[in-house]
Amino acid sequence: MFSRLGGLLTGLSSTISCSLRATTSTLLPTSAIQSATFSTSFPAWRNNFLQFIHYRNGPPKRRARSKDKSPISGYSHFKGIVLKTVIRHPKKPNSGNRKCAIVRLSTGAEVCAYIPNVGHNLQEHSQVLVKGGRRRDLISVKANIVRGKFDCAPAGGRK
Repeated sequence: MFSRLGGLLTGLSSTISCSLRATTSTLLPTSAIQSATFSTSFPAWRNNFLQFIHYRNGPPKRRARSKDKSPISGYSHFKGIVLKTVIRHPKKPNSGNRKCAIVRLSTGAEVCAYIPNVGHNLQEHSQVLVKGGRRRDLISVKANIVRGKFDCAPAGGRK
């Protein structure tokens, strides 16, 4: 690899020196032309090196980076066990106590899931169905509990 790279750089310097001699043969003495052939700056040499590498191997593969780091991402629902029920307080303009549950999913991950609607019957060791979707006014709540599935009673607190 380095021998081919050396040939590329030698060819590059000879090309630069030929172009300099052609353009400045009448303006500069030969000693100035010889010193100009080896004064390529580091960024120019680096760019040529990267172009050479990409010419041989092709452009680098682009890696996809996901912004969604939630344990539920990529799946629609998970079954989980309630570890404990908690009360969370929302962010600044909102007020009120939001009922949440810390749930261990079937994958082993633990998430804080929101319990929608008024009232719930969840307690420790209850089985619940959890779907993705964050609550914007609650910090670190990135899941919702589905009412009416497994041990969670359907919503019926409103009158």
